[in-house]
Amino acid sequence: MTEELRYIQTGNLFADTGKIIESARNTAYRAVNYVLVQRNWYLGRRIAEELIGDQTREELYGKSLVQDLAKQLTSTYGSGFDFSSLYKYIRFYQCFPNILDAASSKSFLLSWTHYRTLLQVEDETARAWYEKEAAKEVWSVKTLQRNISSQYYYRILQSPQPQRVEEEMHEITKPLQQKDEFVKSPVIAEFLGLSQNTDFTESTLEKAIITNLQKFLMELGKGYAFVARQQHIRTEKEDYYIDLVFYNYILKCFVLIDLKTAKVTHQDVGQMDMYVRMYDEMKKGKEDNPTIGIVLCADTDEDIARYSVLKGNEQLYASKYKLYLPTEEELRREIERQKEIYQMQHNQK
Repeated sequence: MTEELRYIQTGNLFADTGKIIESARNTAYRAVNYVLVQRNWYLGRRIAEELIGDQTREELYGKSLVQDLAKQLTSTYGSGFDFSSLYKYIRFYQCFPNILDAASSKSFLLSWTHYRTLLQVEDETARAWYEKEAAKEVWSVKTLQRNISSQYYYRILQSPQPQRVEEEMHEITKPLQQKDEFVKSPVIAEFLGLSQNTDFTESTLEKAIITNLQKFLMELGKGYAFVARQQHIRTEKEDYYIDLVFYNYILKCFVLIDLKTAKVTHQDVGQMDMYVRMYDEMKKGKEDNPTIGIVLCADTDEDIARYSVLKGNEQLYASKYKLYLPTEEELRREIERQKEIYQMQHNQK
């Protein structure tokens, strides 16, 4: 698939050069996206073909086969091939068996993230309708997700005034139509093997605090090994980023840290519980202890820290984890210290 860049000469230098840049971005995105959709469909097809046949074989060996393949592919090719992703590729092939034939004569194809979102829809008729509308109306992924979650298709069918439902949808989703969504897409960065740009997820203050918290924990000398910063975690509906991930080789567990610049809410703690659960399911080894999460708040009036411990692990936290984790007061003081340093530097500038 090839496409020429658009060259425009209107007499306005800034406007013309801007159009060339946008045309290049759009062309590159469509090319990368087209290949990404192809790759995932072919992967799903090949794995599905391996599982087809004797039903007993599929039930007994299918899961372990995909788990083993995920480990091999991840070891060789990096992220994007874990167990969960491979099963999404299989379902993609099963839900859209003719998509490549349909797309071969078209210049536009929805992004892989669009298709991944569409996999949530079990109703084939509704799924096909959302796919068609997303392409026709050029919905962003967030708009598509919002419309699926709000049962937009069924509300259109049931409403005596479908036009009013449509107008309301356009008004609500207008802020979700991000022009540069593909530039920020972790899926595109992952596919190209590029480090993800996390600038858009961190403020300057957050960067300063997170950077120094990383140093602070490493200098404690209590078994901390750095694993990742702004680690991408993907669910069925959203992309999340964990600010800091460590492994403590004394405790034999992962330690996740998330920083909030507003007051900590129940939703924040619930989100950390989700991170901890996902890490226990996807990353924790057989000999590892349960993952622990720390939610930090750098609120203007009150700096606090909250430990997230899943039900059933409270005793382990009380008896062992506390010996090797910084106290809430130590974390609070460190956040406050970094805020003061940041403010002094900012005032000097």
